[in-house]
Amino acid sequence: MSRENWGSRLGFMLAAMGSAVGLGNIWRFSFVAGNNGGGAFLILYLLCVLLIGIPLLLSEVSIGRKAQSDVVGSFKKLAPGTPWFLTGFFGVLSAFLILGFYSVVAGWAIYYFIQYVTGSFAAQPEAGYGGAFGEFISNSWYPLFWTALFMGLTIFIVVSGVKKGIESANKIFMPLLAIILIVLAFYSISFDGAAEGLRFLFSPDWSAFSDPSIYIAALGQAFFSLSIGMGAMLTYGSYLSKEHKLPGATLGIGIMDTFFAVVSGLVIFPAVFAFGIDPASGPPLVFITLPTIFEQIPLGGIVGVVFFFALILAALSSSVSILEVPTAYFMRVFNWSRRFTTILMGSIMFVLGIVVSLGFGIWAGVTPIGERNILDSMDYVASYIFLPLGGLAMILFVGWYFTKQQALEATDFTGSAVGNVWYFIVRYFAPIGIILVCLNSLGII
Repeated sequence: MSRENWGSRLGFMLAAMGSAVGLGNIWRFSFVAGNNGGGAFLILYLLCVLLIGIPLLLSEVSIGRKAQSDVVGSFKKLAPGTPWFLTGFFGVLSAFLILGFYSVVAGWAIYYFIQYVTGSFAAQPEAGYGGAFGEFISNSWYPLFWTALFMGLTIFIVVSGVKKGIESANKIFMPLLAIILIVLAFYSISFDGAAEGLRFLFSPDWSAFSDPSIYIAALGQAFFSLSIGMGAMLTYGSYLSKEHKLPGATLGIGIMDTFFAVVSGLVIFPAVFAFGIDPASGPPLVFITLPTIFEQIPLGGIVGVVFFFALILAALSSSVSILEVPTAYFMRVFNWSRRFTTILMGSIMFVLGIVVSLGFGIWAGVTPIGERNILDSMDYVASYIFLPLGGLAMILFVGWYFTKQQALEATDFTGSAVGNVWYFIVRYFAPIGIILVCLNSLGII
C-alpha cells in the first residue's frame, strides 16, 4: 500500500495548524487563563510555547518525516530492536481518551449552533442559560446525537484521505476561522468596559508568578494546545516529503497557534469584563457565560451563530488529526483499508464519548480520579500524564538517542547556529520542564 503525502508544504502547515488550533485555544485556553490570573498566565504560556513547545513540535515532526511511518512504526524503523516504540502507544492511548471527551464538548457546540440558527437561544430560555445547559448535558441520550454527528463529520473527513480529506478541509477551515475570530475580537473590544478585560489579559499581576501552579498550568496548556506528545504532529510529519524544510514550518505553526489563542482571549475577556462576569468561571464560560452576554448585545443572536460555528471549525480541524493517529497505526499493523480503520477507530471513540456524556447524567456520581468526573478524569490522564510522557520520550529520543549530527540533519539545522540552541533545549532544558509537569501531575511536587 503506497503511503499518502501532502499536496504542498502550505497544505501541511494548514493541517498541522488545524491540529493545534482547536477547542484548546478557544474553550480550554479561556478558562485556564481565567483561573490563573490572565496576564501572568499568558506570559508564561507564550514562554512555554517558545522555549519548549516549538522545539518539541519540531522534534516530533522530524521523527515522522525521517521515518515516513505512524507513531509506533516510526520508532520501530528508527530504533529497531529497542523499546523506544512504546513511546508511540502514549500517543495512541491519548488519542482515544482525548477524542472520547473532545467529541462530547464539540457535540455541545453543534447543539448550541443549531439553537442559535433556529433562534431558540437568541433570548434566554425559561430555565436560564445555566439551567438549559445543565438540563441538556444531563439528558441520557440527547447529547449523544450531537456527539455522533460530530464524530460522523470527523470520520467523513479522515476517510477521504490525507490530501483530499484532511488537507482540503483545513484549507477552508483555517482561513475562515481566522477571519471569524478577528471580526469577533474587534466586536468584543468595542464594548464599554472592555478595557478592563484587556488589562486582565495583557497586564500581569506580578505576584502571581510566585504561585508554582501557574507555571504547570501554562506548560500543560502549551502541550494540549500544540497537540504535542500525542503523535498527531509526528503522523502529519510522516506525510511530508524530504524536500520540505521543517524549522520555518514548525515556527509558523507555533506562532499561528498562539495567535489563535490570544485572539480567542480577545473575543472572550473584554466581553466578560464588560458585563461584569467572573473570568474564572471555568469550563461553563463558553456555554453559559457567553450566551448570557450575547443576549445583551446588538445582533447577539447572529454573534452566537458565528461564534459557535467557529468553535465547530476549530474542533473539527483538531479532531481529524487526533483520529488520524490510531488510524495510521492500525492501517499499517493490520493492512486494513483507510475506510474500515477510520470507521472502526471513530466508533470506539464514540463509545468512549457515550461514557463521558453519561458522566453528566446517570453516572454523574462516578469520579474515577479524586473528585473529578469522567470527562475531567480522562482530560487529566491524557493532558497531564500521557501527553507529557509521550512528549518527554520523543524529545529524549531526538536529544539523546540520535547523535547531534542525526538530530540536526533530521530537523534541517545542519550548520546552523540556531540548531545548536535548539539542540541544547531539546537535550537539557525541555526534558526538565516536562519532568516537572509530570511530577506535579502525580502530586509529587
